[in-house]
Amino acid sequence: MSVVEDVLKHERTVLAAGLVAIVALAWAYVWQGAGMGMSALDMTALSLFPHLHPGDMGEMDSTWPVVVAMWWVMMIAMMTPSAAPLVLLYGVVMRRHEAGGRNAYVSSLLLLAGYLLVWLAFAIAAAAAQKAFQPAGLLSEMMLWSKSATLSAAILAAAGFYQFSNLKHACLAQCRNPVRFLTEHWRPGHPGSLILGISHGAYCVGCCWILMALLFVGGVMNLAWIAVLTVFVLVEKLAPNGAAIGTFSGGLLIIWAVATLLV
Repeated sequence: MSVVEDVLKHERTVLAAGLVAIVALAWAYVWQGAGMGMSALDMTALSLFPHLHPGDMGEMDSTWPVVVAMWWVMMIAMMTPSAAPLVLLYGVVMRRHEAGGRNAYVSSLLLLAGYLLVWLAFAIAAAAAQKAFQPAGLLSEMMLWSKSATLSAAILAAAGFYQFSNLKHACLAQCRNPVRFLTEHWRPGHPGSLILGISHGAYCVGCCWILMALLFVGGVMNLAWIAVLTVFVLVEKLAPNGAAIGTFSGGLLIIWAVATLLV
């Protein structure tokens, strides 16, 4: 047995290592500032009401491609861990259904590529929102957090109420059960793998888009907010009582929105 064949027999381990490497590289890029001109650590502060600390120390003139890349890599860092169970399960399933381990790897990579393509679309929309908020004076030029109590409260309230919506729960149900997702959406061949990834990414964006918009409140590059949201998404999708925790968080977000208007 060749070394390549031996490696291919351990697709779950190899795929897991690949996912860890992708996430680690994405986090490293975010940590060093993602092209924003200063490190993410310098743009990090612990505050429930960042709009009370505008933090403008100058002007950050990042180009459109840099802002899109920042959002996309950040989404890769935050969302890939929650998609890992599906990618790993798909690799095992495809190895059993296809002759040859290489096909299983290609199919898994296509699934991941489709998933991340949907988050690229989200990144483009988020970058457009950022480019609109900054010149309007709603977002700090340097710290990239909300300068407006109204904007902060609106996003917090929207995120809170969305946690109770039927659309949220429908999308979350697909994200929480990889076996059910593959059973209901299975498509053959490599094009099918890409389509599966796009479908799963669409459900994931449907589940989490407004949670990611909370970055406009606490700071797009605020490591504390990024870390908290990453952990929350993992818990909501993977923990046995994650759905209940997500619903409970909706009430907290609404209370936070009201408090934001009152401080």
